[in-house]
Amino acid sequence: MSQRHRRVEAIPPVKQELRAHAHNERHRIHSALHLITEQVQHGVEPEDIDEPGANWKPLHHHDPIIAIEKSRSQRLRHWKTKSWKRRKALRRERALRDGYRVP
Repeated sequence: MSQRHRRVEAIPPVKQELRAHAHNERHRIHSALHLITEQVQHGVEPEDIDEPGANWKPLHHHDPIIAIEKSRSQRLRHWKTKSWKRRKALRRERALRDGYRVP
């Protein structure tokens, strides 16, 4: 896809930078959880400890419009539907109901 119509000031950060930031955030949360388990093992009550939260999230988590657009662009995958194994039988029943002859 052509990039010539993008505005210069709206250039997203480099993918490597985003991945590095996400990696650092996961590492921070993991190490904080490790410290919490150490405190609980040494006698501190779990109710007295604050859980670490995510301080940074990618842009699509902050902007609901971008999130909606991304979710619309994803195709519906039939194997993720509730009755994906009964798909053939459902089509056969629908064809019989509509009056078609099914082999």
